[in-house]
Amino acid sequence: MSETVVKASYLTQEAYDRLKSELEELSGPGRADIVAKIEAAREEGDLKENGGYHAAREEQGKNEARIRQLTQLLENAIIGETPPDDGIVEPGMVVTAEIFGDEETFLLGSREIADGTLQVYSEQSPIGSAVNGHKAGDTVSYEAPNGKQIEVKILDAKPYSG
Repeated sequence: MSETVVKASYLTQEAYDRLKSELEELSGPGRADIVAKIEAAREEGDLKENGGYHAAREEQGKNEARIRQLTQLLENAIIGETPPDDGIVEPGMVVTAEIFGDEETFLLGSREIADGTLQVYSEQSPIGSAVNGHKAGDTVSYEAPNGKQIEVKILDAKPYSG
């Protein structure tokens, strides 16, 4: 049997609170609404051709998956303050780097922190673990899935502010 390794994610207090509220809504009123939709659709009769029933069941599956995802994320979250503006890359920092001659900007941390405008890499990802702990001016490398070494020059690192 294989063991599941759960990785911790860095979250700001604001992101943690927002996700906790979402979890409470999904597991309380959200769950009750879906159950009511399923019951109402069930009362309509034949379930094989009941589109409302199948849609509600699909919605229920997605809701339960998000509840599991949020529960795991919150249970294993490392809640921290915004990192210091010291140029050292760590979770919660927006990193500007040169990769293959192109300038890329991304957030190191959990995509749950970001507002959707930035690419996000976890600190456990190949690029994330390569840049984590380094500072502007450093050049690091990581192994891509195809086995090639990819060089990353860190140009800047600033705390994320959503």
